[in-house]
Amino acid sequence: MPELPEVETIRLGLQKYLVGHKILDVDVKVPKIFDGDTKNVIGAKVVAVRRFGKGLVIDLSNKYSLAIHVKLTGQLVFRDPKTAKVPVSKAKVGTVPNKFTHVIFKLKAESGKRKTKNGDAVLYYNDQRRFGWVKVVPTDKVMDLPYFKGIGPEPSVAKAMDGKPLTFEMFENVVSKSKIQIKPLLMDQKKIGGIGNIYANDALFLAGIDPRRKGHSLSLTEIKKLYDAIHTVLKRGFKYHGASELSFVNILGQEGEYQNHSLVYGKKGELCSKCGGKIEKIFLGGRGTFFCPNHQM
Repeated sequence: MPELPEVETIRLGLQKYLVGHKILDVDVKVPKIFDGDTKNVIGAKVVAVRRFGKGLVIDLSNKYSLAIHVKLTGQLVFRDPKTAKVPVSKAKVGTVPNKFTHVIFKLKAESGKRKTKNGDAVLYYNDQRRFGWVKVVPTDKVMDLPYFKGIGPEPSVAKAMDGKPLTFEMFENVVSKSKIQIKPLLMDQKKIGGIGNIYANDALFLAGIDPRRKGHSLSLTEIKKLYDAIHTVLKRGFKYHGASELSFVNILGQEGEYQNHSLVYGKKGELCSKCGGKIEKIFLGGRGTFFCPNHQM
């Protein structure tokens, strides 16, 4: 599932390419993905794009917003005359539209360098597993949606941030009081927003902490190491434009590269970069967990 670096990469792309466009029409091919009345977005202009953890909010000029969660395999791919020749990932996208394109926003640029003819800019929402969603809500009601209402504070690693920042004091409080294993705890979006399986694995490895340990067993020093490690790996995620382990692509349909630079995630059987031991894979909370048992605290 796309995590904070991936969703922020999408947000930056939407901010660059989508803002300023008017929505001319919305073609909903799979109704269960789209919740709300298309009449509340047609004719409105995109004015801003925000992110809260793994969730996106596209704000419109008419006081409505599109709240989006791409979940496991969702993709947002933009096309206009100036980006039409930019190749999309053959492995992750193929072509646009395709059989997994479930919502199509037909757009018109009102002004500026991306000015286009009537209707020749398009935003596609693709989703192979159909777990994601797009909801039309009044802008002032976005934070009433269950996902946005319940999301925890997030690490302050993005240049633009709309969610509540995760301070060390907050993090220490969450970890020191928890009786669950630290790996699933990091992925609990109600406790901490934005961290998923890939970056939880790598942060724990970088901090030298066994993912099976319970939160309250960590010392203050270990909690600080983990806090710093989370920020480090998320920033690495930005550097490499996210991880395209499954279906993630940026707004132009291109893959990220973090999967080629992960510290431990996906490296079962490979030699540990710290001690030379073999990396193992176990399951915690139903998710694949990679770690080297030789040097974990």
